[in-house]
Amino acid sequence: MDIAIRAYKETDLPEMIRIWNEVVEEGIAFPQEELLDFETGKTFFSAQTYNGVAEDKLTGQILGLYILHPNNVGRCGHICNASYAVSQAVRGRHIGEKLVLDCLEQGRLHGFRVLQFNAVVASNIHARHLYERLGFVQLGTIPGGFRMKDGHYEDICPYHHVL
Repeated sequence: MDIAIRAYKETDLPEMIRIWNEVVEEGIAFPQEELLDFETGKTFFSAQTYNGVAEDKLTGQILGLYILHPNNVGRCGHICNASYAVSQAVRGRHIGEKLVLDCLEQGRLHGFRVLQFNAVVASNIHARHLYERLGFVQLGTIPGGFRMKDGHYEDICPYHHVL
């Protein structure tokens, strides 16, 4: 696989929505509970500051994506937030790492100074190891901050990275 990270195009939306919904349906990482359809997906993705997609350059297939947007407003508007989704079929191939690295660069290019993750689920060890390897710093733990799909609560770990 020859993977390129690039800005999304409207023609990517069906695959972006499919991949996003996979993560929402798993119920172990994203806070959202409602699935996106084409219209709600188009509105959701167009509202972001930036959307990056991981594309297999040989096949044109979209393998993953990220969204980048402000984490807050006003005096805290220089802090951004992001979410990442990789298609279940291609997880474990370092696509998430490529997405995070591109996101750090896009955050800088869009004038943000800090990237903050508000709610990394403590049991999401693959994401946590990746973030820590890339220089993110855990800010603490929020006990029981995430309701899993099966109804039990898990801790969340906020992280930040200075851009």
